[in-house]
Amino acid sequence: MTLFHFGNCFALAYFPYFITYKCSGLSEYNAFWRCVQAGATYLFVQLCKMLFLATFFPTWEGGAGVYDFVGEFMKATVDLADLLGLHLVMSRNAGKGEYKIMVAAMGWATAELVMSRCLPLWVGARGIEFDWKYIQMSFDSNISLVHYIAMASVVWMFTRYDLPKSFRLPVTVLLGLCVYKAFLMELFVHMFLLGSWTALLVKALLTGVVSLCSLFLFVTLVHSN
Repeated sequence: MTLFHFGNCFALAYFPYFITYKCSGLSEYNAFWRCVQAGATYLFVQLCKMLFLATFFPTWEGGAGVYDFVGEFMKATVDLADLLGLHLVMSRNAGKGEYKIMVAAMGWATAELVMSRCLPLWVGARGIEFDWKYIQMSFDSNISLVHYIAMASVVWMFTRYDLPKSFRLPVTVLLGLCVYKAFLMELFVHMFLLGSWTALLVKALLTGVVSLCSLFLFVTLVHSN
């Protein structure tokens, strides 16, 4: 049963990435090493963020159960570096917008999957006792993939010189939601004391709304040109 549970977690976490890579056409462009370079950029950006947070944002020493709203908001603002990193990756790749977006998003999301979820899944999901948190972790990795595809598409639209003025406000709002989504989720969970499954469902719904709005703006922008 241990191998069965581990296999389920592994399939839920990794197969969507493989399927996305194959079905998006990246394999036809031999974009594997481009995605690896995007992943390396992700690691560099995260290292810079960690150093910045460790230097300017010391550990919260407030009372138990007290939420440090200002501190967490400022920490979330540091995620603006992810936008710069995605823009850097896309600016270094020539090709259509769809290709740039998918290379940046696949590399970024895969690097996050490997660095933040690979070891817990490998060690925890192979344990004697089954725990639903590893299934939740697998679902969360799929949500992150969709999130980074939407984020990359919004960054690509925002940096276009020919972006129509009517698009600037919604694209900027989507950028803000992409950056502060984790902060909003943490605040929402803290305020309403949501359970792990409910929080995962809310995160999936919020990511879905942002992704659908990004897709609508992207399709409209591409067809208008």
